[in-house]
Amino acid sequence: MTFEEATLAVYQQALVDNLKIVTLGEETYSARVTPKQKLKQVDFRFQGRELRGLEQNPDTKSRWAKMAREGNKVMQFLEGGKYVAVVVNGKVRLYATRKMN
Repeated sequence: MTFEEATLAVYQQALVDNLKIVTLGEETYSARVTPKQKLKQVDFRFQGRELRGLEQNPDTKSRWAKMAREGNKVMQFLEGGKYVAVVVNGKVRLYATRKMN
């Protein structure tokens, strides 16, 4: 599984299918809702990396927030507090300059 496939799987299961348990390979991870903003969040591991999938907050000023306000499903992916990818309506976009396969 590539990094892109992993992010897409987390996005699909947590945000689109609204599952409480996300499965990547043989591992399972809890899909939680943040207490304050009520956004979906999944902490998971991929090839030894600690990652977080976080539903886009529609109340911010970013273009991704604008897309979320318009009804698009948007999930950001972070590693060590830095944004590394975003999935919008099933399309993955990487921020990192290095590939994460």
